[in-house]
Amino acid sequence: MRHTEAELTSIAVRALMGCGLAHADAADTARILVMADMFGLHTHGLSRIESYGERLRNGGVDPHARVEIERVAPSIARVNGNHGVGPLVGLRALEAATQLARETGVGIALARASNHFGPIAPYNWLAAQGGFASMVCSNASVTIAPTGGSEARFGNSPIGFGVPNPGSHPFILDMAMSVVARAKIRNALKRGEKIPETWATDRDGRPTSDPRAALDGFLLPIGGYKGYGLALVVDLLAGLLSGASYLTHVKSWIDEPDQPQDIGHFYLLFDTARLGSTEWLAKRMADFCDILRSTPPSNPEVRVRVPGDGEFATLERHQREGVMLEPGLVEKLQALAR
Repeated sequence: MRHTEAELTSIAVRALMGCGLAHADAADTARILVMADMFGLHTHGLSRIESYGERLRNGGVDPHARVEIERVAPSIARVNGNHGVGPLVGLRALEAATQLARETGVGIALARASNHFGPIAPYNWLAAQGGFASMVCSNASVTIAPTGGSEARFGNSPIGFGVPNPGSHPFILDMAMSVVARAKIRNALKRGEKIPETWATDRDGRPTSDPRAALDGFLLPIGGYKGYGLALVVDLLAGLLSGASYLTHVKSWIDEPDQPQDIGHFYLLFDTARLGSTEWLAKRMADFCDILRSTPPSNPEVRVRVPGDGEFATLERHQREGVMLEPGLVEKLQALAR
């Protein structure tokens, strides 16, 4: 069956309430996860509710946590998630940064005591809808070894950027620091498929096509040592400066599911209206994207795209046709809702 956005939201809200969240918190959490599925980011959408539910039940995540906002400067806020569910903390941090950017032109929010908060694209998209350019990042539990190292020391910390494009889809780049997310390797293992050797290594640091060995080993960073360096920048902003845990201090939700992860997030937004009119930005963004999309393709059957094109094409298709979820996932969500 295909499900409309409203149906996905209803399923998600009821499942999250079944895990212990109040209705309002469940609705805000579902907003981010449903948006992930609408964009086609299924590894970070409603499929995450099962693992969130396990940690909500065993105490690793507090279903009753109240997110606290502390304004420490005209354009800076600290956000204490109090170990609440990640997308809820992430949305509250986005709201705090948005309010600051609306008042002063620039807003920065640094969140701590949070958990996995879904994909970054929905946060960039929501910021762009309000006319704000954004940079959003989060640290994560360790899965990647430093360049030249043989033990994991930092996480697959994602980073995303968004720029509004009045009258059209915004520019959105959502990327992790590894070649692929661990979820893709887990899905390959479930399907009994091999993975490319460029995705991960085994525990001895040797490239592997075996997803089980990869899950016991390390993810490979994008761009070698450059990805390693960029991942450290993300951890400094989202982890160290926010007051959250960082590097090996971040708890693993797999190995220690009953312990708070204390993940950190970083939001930087600025109001594009302070730079020029809507018409000014729309004209420049249209020209920017046209320069890229008009590039002669190396493969005549595949045109050059701008980051975000794939997600927005998927969004429009899902709005027309609905979203296909695995039957097993739907059954698990319905069981949680009951």
